[in-house]
Amino acid sequence: MSVRKQRIATRFGAAETYDDAARVQRLVAARLAERIAAAGGAPTRILELGCGTGFLSQHLRRLFPDADLTVSDLAPEMRDRALRRLEDQHGQGDVRALVLDAEAPEAAGEGYDLICSSLSMQWFTDRAATLARLAAMLAPGGMMAFSTLCAGSFDEWRRVHAAAGQECAIPAYPAPERLAEDWPRGGQGFWEVETILDRPETALAFVRELRQIGASLPREGVRPVAPGMMRRLLRDLETPSGVTVTYGVGYGLFRTPARKGVFVTGTDTGVGKTLVSACLVRAWAAEYWKPFQTGIAEDIADSVTVAALAGLEPARLHPPAAVLAAPLSPFDAAERENIVLDTAALRLPAARGERTLVVEGAGGVMVPVAPACMMIDLIARFALPVVLVARSQLGTINHTLLTLQALRRRGIAIAGVVLNGPPSPEARRAITLFGGARVLAEFPHLDRIGPAEVDELARLLPSFAAL
Repeated sequence: MSVRKQRIATRFGAAETYDDAARVQRLVAARLAERIAAAGGAPTRILELGCGTGFLSQHLRRLFPDADLTVSDLAPEMRDRALRRLEDQHGQGDVRALVLDAEAPEAAGEGYDLICSSLSMQWFTDRAATLARLAAMLAPGGMMAFSTLCAGSFDEWRRVHAAAGQECAIPAYPAPERLAEDWPRGGQGFWEVETILDRPETALAFVRELRQIGASLPREGVRPVAPGMMRRLLRDLETPSGVTVTYGVGYGLFRTPARKGVFVTGTDTGVGKTLVSACLVRAWAAEYWKPFQTGIAEDIADSVTVAALAGLEPARLHPPAAVLAAPLSPFDAAERENIVLDTAALRLPAARGERTLVVEGAGGVMVPVAPACMMIDLIARFALPVVLVARSQLGTINHTLLTLQALRRRGIAIAGVVLNGPPSPEARRAITLFGGARVLAEFPHLDRIGPAEVDELARLLPSFAAL
């Protein structure tokens, strides 16, 4: 352990009154827990890094009482306090505690469904390398969830330093865009940021509370200011309305796919998702799954169509999770049948050998599936790259760019776009130039579609390895 890490551990370990001053830390842990719960899934093995006194640990135990929970911290005293906080919480899963440096996490083992941490990432010295190590410890389909301080934090304190010609000892925190660049390859991650305004009683209380929570260690190469200058800075921080301290807090989620494959979605309904899915299955000798099949009262099920067009044997065809009669969104079709779809329990089908999986969605990315779940939520949870299907006709530029934007805001990888219909150089150029996505293929309009036509179209698609 480096000298600085030892100093960090010592500061936090000596923070006996941590809970009294950790208003923001308590709030952020609760909000991170809300995001973990909203992401869906039921992890069976959880690793928490930098557990502190156990704010997030409590939420994890409440949310997932049957999971095996490992809490860890650089400071043994903090680890012990987190354990004490968990003593009154009941659950079937085991609880263990480690003294662990999050940047050297290998001693914790691997195969975790969830690795999480609240407000400890800002202490990492090499964020990208640490995230890569942690991603390697995830089970297939596992998730990482973090909160961290971002640009904008403590701006008021920085301003009074700058006005006095002093260098602020608080570290510079990254912008969300920089955080997003550090997610490992091979998965899908995104960050969202909120601003929290804290109101310490006085400027002196603000500085004292930083010490109380162990967060007063200056960044390397910066010495604390002299007592006289500190008194001036504290006076300057005070305003007629009191003291306000800004926290820019980033919440990041990252998932690894449970298996190799793609998720086929569209800019709209009826744009040709089933045809493209059949062609992908044919091109890659892939497996096929449509989680929610609607509209069977009026049309042939898409699974039947894909099987016929792609020559798909039963071993490569996975049954839907729900089959619904009405030609509506899964949410509305299920409501017609007095059903609420259980999206939390939904999992990608287990692999049968080494084949790629093609998953076909229903409608577009913002189609509702359940009361608290849209199609884009399922896409994010499955963590498969998206093949977006769009018409080539007038209007497709707007629909396609909006869909690409929605996917990127959720950190969802985009394999590319398939255009259906008459060739449109303008649409292709706009998707490439403004959407930042490649066009995988342009399928011409066909009067007849059968296995022979699907075979021809499949040859226009790149191999899965090329994606």
